[in-house]
Amino acid sequence: MWSEVLVTVVMGTLVYWVLRRARRKVLKTEDGWWGAGAPPVGGDDDSIRPFAISYSQEEMEDLYCRLDATRPVSSLEDSQFHYGMNSQCLAKVVSYWRRDYDWRRQVDKINQYPHYKTTIEGIDVHYVHVKPQSLPVGARTVPIVLVHGWPGSFYEFYGLIPLLTAAVAPGNTDGLHLEVICPSLPGYGFSGAPHKKGFNSVCAARVFNKLMSRLGFQRYYAHGGDWGGLVTTNMAQLEPEAVKGLHINFAPSTSPSVAMVTSLMLGRRFPSLFGFTPFDLQRVFPLTETLLLEPLRESGYMHIQGTKPDTVGRGLNDSPVGLAAYILEKFSTWTDKSFKNLEDGGLTRKFSLDDLLTNVMIYWTSGCIVSSMRFYKENFSELGAPHTKVPVYVPTAVACFPNELMHSPRLWVKQKYHNLRSYSPMARGGHFAAMEEPGLMAEDLLAFISTTEKKK
Repeated sequence: MWSEVLVTVVMGTLVYWVLRRARRKVLKTEDGWWGAGAPPVGGDDDSIRPFAISYSQEEMEDLYCRLDATRPVSSLEDSQFHYGMNSQCLAKVVSYWRRDYDWRRQVDKINQYPHYKTTIEGIDVHYVHVKPQSLPVGARTVPIVLVHGWPGSFYEFYGLIPLLTAAVAPGNTDGLHLEVICPSLPGYGFSGAPHKKGFNSVCAARVFNKLMSRLGFQRYYAHGGDWGGLVTTNMAQLEPEAVKGLHINFAPSTSPSVAMVTSLMLGRRFPSLFGFTPFDLQRVFPLTETLLLEPLRESGYMHIQGTKPDTVGRGLNDSPVGLAAYILEKFSTWTDKSFKNLEDGGLTRKFSLDDLLTNVMIYWTSGCIVSSMRFYKENFSELGAPHTKVPVYVPTAVACFPNELMHSPRLWVKQKYHNLRSYSPMARGGHFAAMEEPGLMAEDLLAFISTTEKKK
């Protein structure tokens, strides 16, 4: 009798599990063509082409002329970074850029890793491909794609890459051999820009899934922050059988649930009811400040880029000083909002001026600021898009940095990411976490992959 009951329970559980998996939603998409004009009859050139960052003397002379011709504007007294980029700080940055910054040396640093381009859906996709160091004979590599956001670039991950590809690193207790693919988002850096309207995060995700497939990877991990967090989420929604695990450090809610709204109403009074920790309470409440005033203070750029990106972008494309001010201000207040009280914006407390200017130079030399800003309009034109309603079922980890722009407690994250394996409140760090705290990021990422690989 008991054996019959046991068999019935096991079979019932199995049927339930199969039916539950069958009901899982998978994000649907169709191939696009984003090149100029009509697609060629023979389709994309699927060759992999070596690429290297280069520069010319003429390019540098043009930059220097524009830096020399800038028209300074005085900041208000005692304004620090409350009105945006402080002019006195900007003057020092420009002086260093003009006299001490060595772009040639930075180009050599960028080119230390192999770069490639390949054409997907009419876009020349640029990526860095770094294989693990000292790979033993016959060892298996674990591929991972790292995706950046705005106003960052692939260069954000240059402190993280060596930690991931080293067999001995914090968090890599099992000697994992990670193979890193780090692409530039289309329209960013050295990836080509779409020539047609409608290229959003789902399109970028489809392109990157195709990139990984073209490189011969059937299964891989994905990591991202900012737009990269959304793009890698979309990658997992589109190809849940290909993405073995998803690691993100930016997980804002795109479709508020009843549980989320209820937690906002009652969470401060009954935190344990919603699993809120002191870490959560400090970052979610008071609601007026965290959900209204602070977003209003920091989201002006988003409204511009989500509506009329070409207008302001045209000016930034002509002025290196304007471009630097626009980008570096984000590396100040998005790293720590208290930095707006400092005359220098705290820019060099977490980053070197060389690294900050290298990120700016990637935008300047590639002329990509307008196309990078258009990504906001393409995504905000589809509020309530299908991907906002499709859960993520692949194993997921969230690294929650304390100075991130928006905080998402575990309860909120689980509304979207149904297979949340790891939720890590980090000791320090802000929005550009991979660049600011590569050691912490690598440790959390490697621990997640190690645990996921063991379970598989």
